[in-house]
Amino acid sequence: MDLQQLEDEARQAALKDIQNMLQRPGQLEKVEQYRHRIARKKASVEALLKTGMQNQLDGVRVGLKQLETCMQDVREVRRRMNEVENLLQGVPEVYDALEVVREENTKHSQYATAMENLKHIFNVDASVQKTMGLIDEDKLLNAHQCLADLENSRDDLLYELHKQPKQHASDKITLKRHFEKVDTVSQALEKKLRLILSRTLNTVRKKPTVIVTALRIIEREEKNDQFAVQQQKVTGFLPPGRPKAWRKMILDVLQSSVATRIEGSKLEERTDNKMWLVRDLEILRQIILEDLRVVKSLCVPCFPPHYDIFNEYVKFYHEGLSSYLDTIVRSGLEGNEYVSMLAWVTHTYPGTELMSHPDLNVDVHKLIGTLLRPEHLKALEDEYLQNMQRNYQEWMTKAAETEKVEWFSETVPDQDEHYYHTSAPVIIFQMIDQHLQVTNTIHQELTFKALVMSIQQVEIFGQTYLKNVIELKEHHFRNRDQIKYFTHYIITIVNNSQQMVELAQQMKQLYWPKSRTEHYEDFERLLATFQRIRAHAASYLLEEAFLDMECHFHDLFTVKWLASSMSVDTICVTLDDYFQDYNHLRPNNFEMVINEAQKLLAKRYIRALLSKRLSKPRVECDAITRKIKQEAKRFKLFFEKIAPKISLSDSPLDLITTLSGLLISDIELLVLDLHTLLGSYPSLTEDHLVRLFYIRNDVKAAEVREKVQDAMKSKKAMVSIAKQDCIFKEIVFSDKLW
Repeated sequence: MDLQQLEDEARQAALKDIQNMLQRPGQLEKVEQYRHRIARKKASVEALLKTGMQNQLDGVRVGLKQLETCMQDVREVRRRMNEVENLLQGVPEVYDALEVVREENTKHSQYATAMENLKHIFNVDASVQKTMGLIDEDKLLNAHQCLADLENSRDDLLYELHKQPKQHASDKITLKRHFEKVDTVSQALEKKLRLILSRTLNTVRKKPTVIVTALRIIEREEKNDQFAVQQQKVTGFLPPGRPKAWRKMILDVLQSSVATRIEGSKLEERTDNKMWLVRDLEILRQIILEDLRVVKSLCVPCFPPHYDIFNEYVKFYHEGLSSYLDTIVRSGLEGNEYVSMLAWVTHTYPGTELMSHPDLNVDVHKLIGTLLRPEHLKALEDEYLQNMQRNYQEWMTKAAETEKVEWFSETVPDQDEHYYHTSAPVIIFQMIDQHLQVTNTIHQELTFKALVMSIQQVEIFGQTYLKNVIELKEHHFRNRDQIKYFTHYIITIVNNSQQMVELAQQMKQLYWPKSRTEHYEDFERLLATFQRIRAHAASYLLEEAFLDMECHFHDLFTVKWLASSMSVDTICVTLDDYFQDYNHLRPNNFEMVINEAQKLLAKRYIRALLSKRLSKPRVECDAITRKIKQEAKRFKLFFEKIAPKISLSDSPLDLITTLSGLLISDIELLVLDLHTLLGSYPSLTEDHLVRLFYIRNDVKAAEVREKVQDAMKSKKAMVSIAKQDCIFKEIVFSDKLW
C-alpha cells in the first residue's frame, strides 16, 4: 500500500470539499462552523479506527492462545500413541500363549450349549410327536412353542459349529440329520396355518380367535426371520429354513382363496342360459360385496394394522376378477354380452352397487385402477362396435332386399294416415336408438362412436337403396306393364326418404354432442343421400306422367292446336289422374312434386313454343297470344284446384304468359322489351328469342336477328334475379335457327 499516494488523494479530496463550501462570499462567515464540524467528524473516524484496531488485536491474541493449546494437545497425543505402540508390541506373544485357553473356552462354550439343549437332543423324537399331537388337537400356540424350542436347540448347536475355525461338514450333516424331523413339524404347522387362513372369511364369522392365534404365530415367525437375517449380516450364519416368510405365504393363500371363490361362482354356460353372463356378473357382485363387508367389519380387528388387510383384500378381488373377466373376454362374447360386460366393468363395479357402496366406500380407480387394462377395454369396445356393424349390415341388406321384393309384388303399399310407407325407416332408427341407449349406459365416447358408425351404415344402406330404385325405374320403363304398382311404390320411396331424413335429424338432436364437430360430414352425407333418393324418385313419378302426355306436347303449336284445345285438355286430365295417386305423398313431398310438375310443364310448353312448328302473320299472333295466356291460366287453375294450400306465387307457368307477350309487341320497341326480359332472365339465349319470333312471319329474319343481337350485346353479366331463370338453361335445341 502506497501511503504517500493515499495522502495526496486525501489532500485533493479536501481541496475539492473546501472549494465547494466556499464558492460564495457569504460562506466565509461560516468557516469556523465548518472547522468545528470537520474536527468532530475527524475525531469520530479516529475513534472508529482505534476500536477496529483494538478488536483486531484481541482476535489475534485469542487465536495465538488457541494455537498454543493445540500444539500442547498434539504433543500429548503423540506421547500417548507412543506408549500404546510400545504396549502392543507384546500382544502377539500373549496371543500365542493364550492359544490353549481359547481352545478350552471354545470347548466350554460347546459343552455349555450342549448341556442347555440336552433335553431336546435326547428327546427329539418325543418332542416331535408331542408337537404333532398339539397340531392335530389345534393347540397351535403350544405346538409353536415346542417347535421354537426344537429349532432354537438345533440353531444354537449349528451356530457353535459355525464358529469353529476348523469346520467339518460331516458334523453339520450329522446334526441336521438328527433334527430333520423338526422340518417336518414346521411344514405340518405351516400346512395347518394355510388351511385355517384359506377359510378366513368363514372362520372369522364363527371363531375369530382361531384366526388371531394363527396370526400371532406368523408374527412370531416374522420376528425370528428378521433376527436370523440380522444375525447373518453380522456372523454369516443363517439357520436352515430361514427366512420362512410366512406373512407372504398367508397373503398368497388369501389371494388364492379369493381367486378360487371367484372362479367357483360360475353356475351356467352360454349353452344353458342366454343370460348366463348377466347372472354370473350379478352373483359375483353379491359375493364380493358381502365378502368385503365381512373383511371390513370382522377381519380388520383380527389382523395387525400393518397388514392393511381390507385394502389387500380389495386388491385380491380386483386382480382375481380382472383375470377371470379377461378369460371370459378372450373366450369370445356374443350379442348383448358385450354390453353387459362393458356396463358392469365401467359402472357397476366401481359404482355404488359394489366398490363405492356406503358399506365399503372404496375409490377403486385411485387405489388400483381400472378392472380391465385400457387396451383390453378398448379392444372390447372395438369388438362390440364391429359386432354392431355386422348386425347393421346383415339387417339392412335384408331390409333392402325385402323392399325390392315388395316393389314387384301384386299388393298395394301400407298406408299411414292415407300416406304410402313401409316400416323400414322406423325399424332402422328404432334399432339404432336401442343400441345408442345401451351404449349411453356405458360412456359418452362409446355412444358417439356407435352413432357415427350407425350413420355410416345407414348412408351405405341409402346407396344400396338408391341403386335399387334406379334399377326399378329402368326395369319399369323398359316394359311398363310388368310392375303393377310402380307409381304407388315410387310414392312410398319418396315418403320413406323424407322420413329417413327426419328421423336422422331427430337422432342427431338426441345423441350428437354439441361440442363435437368431427365426423359431421358423415351426417351431412347421410342427409344428402336420402335427399338425392327423394329427388330421383319424385322425378320418376313425373317422368312417367309426362311420358303419357308426350304425344300431346307434340301437338302444341301446330295447326291442329289452333283449332282445338284437346291437347291441353288431355294434359290436364292426365295430370289430374296421376295427382290422385300423388295425394298419398306426405305434405312436404306433395308440395315438392307440385313445384317440380309446374316447372316441368312450363319447360315442356315453352319448348313446344320455341320448336318452330307454327309461323303466322302479326294479325293472327293476337289470337295465338290469347290462347297461350288462356292455357297458362288454365294450368295455374288446375294446380290451384289440386293443391289449394300451396302458394303458386312466382310460378314457372308465369313464364309462358311473359314470353307470349313478346309476340304482339311493337317491333320498334322490341329492344326495350328484350332489355327488361333479359334483366330478369339472364339465361335466356339468342337462340331462344329468335325461335320465339319465328311464329311472326311478318318480321324479316334479318331484322329480328339484329334486334336480338343488339339486346344481347347490351346485356350485362349478372346473377339470376328470377328463380325460374334455370328453366331456360334446361331448354337446349340441337338444331340452330341461324
